[in-house]
Amino acid sequence: MSEIKRSAEQNAMLTKVTSQPGFIAALDQSGGSTPKALKLYGVEENEYSNDEQMFDMVHQMRTRIITNSAFTGERVLGAILFENTLDREIEGMPSAQYLWQEKNVVPFLKVDKGLADEAQDVQVMKPMPELDALLDKAVAQNVFGTKMRSVIKMANAQGIAAVVEQQFAVAKQIIAKGLVPIIEPEVDINSPQKAEAEALLRDELIKHLNALADDELVMLKLTLPSAANFYADCVAHKNVVKVVALSGGYAREEANQKVSENAGMIASFSRALTEGLSAKHSDEEFTTQLDQGIESIYQASIT
Repeated sequence: MSEIKRSAEQNAMLTKVTSQPGFIAALDQSGGSTPKALKLYGVEENEYSNDEQMFDMVHQMRTRIITNSAFTGERVLGAILFENTLDREIEGMPSAQYLWQEKNVVPFLKVDKGLADEAQDVQVMKPMPELDALLDKAVAQNVFGTKMRSVIKMANAQGIAAVVEQQFAVAKQIIAKGLVPIIEPEVDINSPQKAEAEALLRDELIKHLNALADDELVMLKLTLPSAANFYADCVAHKNVVKVVALSGGYAREEANQKVSENAGMIASFSRALTEGLSAKHSDEEFTTQLDQGIESIYQASIT
């Protein structure tokens, strides 16, 4: 790792993510997806009146999950945070620091600013003019990696090439800061051309992975494929730390089943992780529900 400088803590995190079984918790709902996440959690939109109150409530939800006794680094390898969460504290500690020091869970940061309008059957990421400053903030807080999402709707070769090219261009900027990027080119699970889109995506991913230097490491977050083990070449690639799966709208049971059918692929679920949790739960009910969810996702990820 000649060019890329990582702290001792980041190297310890790399060892954990590379070698330990478990899954990544996606706790990075941002402005657009937060109302839906809160509604599923039993918090209605009339219970908050502005964005600040909304983010306070979702931080309370995340804090309740992260501080729970069921949520530890034994089964949860890492957690993806939204920038708003990074700026907040959990039990008096900066959120990323709390995750690693108290829970032994590797912190990641969502860095994209949302999706551009659809063109060529895909949505690339919006420009990120302040990315360098955000990455510097992440490094200062001992964050290990980042996550950024694009969306593929149809098997459009030019569109898919544009998505992957943008992802890897930004990934190189992130790698240069010593962070490990999670590249997430989501294929819409409802696409009538899902399998064809996945074939085009895999070819583009392998092409760009092969062009990386030996010390340029990435993670991939991919839609669960139509054919089991379809991304085996990505899982085995020397530059790929881990291939993680997004639930993409599948209910947890179905998502878990699909993860277990893909060797070497682990879960990185958001909605499927929080499925069944409620703001109205007693602490005991909440712990039971969270523990069952974490255990089911963990078992799928180690199968």
